[in-house]
Amino acid sequence: MQQVLFCFSILVMLFTLIPLIRHDLWVFRVFEYPRLQKLALNAVLVVLNIWFLPTEMHHKVAFIGLLLNLAYLSYLVVPFTFIGKKQIISARKANNDENISVLIANVYQDNRESEKYLKLIEKCDPDAVLMVETNQWWHDQMDVIGTDYPHQLKIPLENTYGMIFYSRLEIREGSINFLVEDDVPSIQLEVRLKSGQWVRLYCLHPKPPVPQENPRSTERDKEILMVAEMAKKCELPVIVMGDLNDVAWSYTTELFGKISGLLDPRRGRGFFNSFNAKYFFLRFPLDHIFCSDDFTLSSIKRMNSCGSDHFPMCVNLQYDPRAENLNSHPVADKSDIDRANEKLTAPTE
Repeated sequence: MQQVLFCFSILVMLFTLIPLIRHDLWVFRVFEYPRLQKLALNAVLVVLNIWFLPTEMHHKVAFIGLLLNLAYLSYLVVPFTFIGKKQIISARKANNDENISVLIANVYQDNRESEKYLKLIEKCDPDAVLMVETNQWWHDQMDVIGTDYPHQLKIPLENTYGMIFYSRLEIREGSINFLVEDDVPSIQLEVRLKSGQWVRLYCLHPKPPVPQENPRSTERDKEILMVAEMAKKCELPVIVMGDLNDVAWSYTTELFGKISGLLDPRRGRGFFNSFNAKYFFLRFPLDHIFCSDDFTLSSIKRMNSCGSDHFPMCVNLQYDPRAENLNSHPVADKSDIDRANEKLTAPTE
């Protein structure tokens, strides 16, 4: 039994160390995803090692390694629990004129339960709806909400990277862009709050670093960091949202926050694991929303599954410039800037 525990202990520690190798190949990046799963498995192994007290020296060394690994994983997870510091404060009082509520949903292209999404939109009553993995079938099914959401940008595609955006708020300067890959679109636009304040929105859905999609994270990382730079230069309040195919705690997502200066409302509140809706033991926070420091958070909710492998996310933000001095600001140092520039200039296939 001790030998089995030793082997599993070494594996868990390796799975924790592999993401520290800053290589874009998928075998290094994919181990960033299951941080909670590694923490849970590590905790179980610690308990089992205490139960089956290690006697041989290499078993004792592995047990000490497990304890250190448990402390390290806990340190990485804490920012996304109620113990962690909130990056964005809660809204101090309701102000509907400064609010913007958004529904983000990866519908899963082959899913046919569109009626559930229509009911969800009715329930959440968001100001804007972003749906990804939308092909022409999904476009046709969802277009019935067009009367309530007359401002739209849509690019249905059959390659699982289609996007449709509906808004009841006025839109200007809307564009569909292909920032890195010719078959992966993103949306950029500005919406006008009821108060008259304009807000810049970026909607993303880059390819994940998995063999059947892209064996490297280069293209995904480049697109995310391109938007980070655009957000940093924007003089308007900014919201970035979508299925980034990256977890909230990954090196690239943290780098995105530092370069863009945008805030993650999940920090200090919870994980809000949006994928995989079909397997409770394999869930990660892949669907994101980030905002500039002149917002406060009214609410963030993971909604019930609508037949997709992603849970929809409903987020309500409130524009409040007075919050700038109260929100926590991620800051990039020279090594972060150099790393971001390296990724931005990396050749793509």
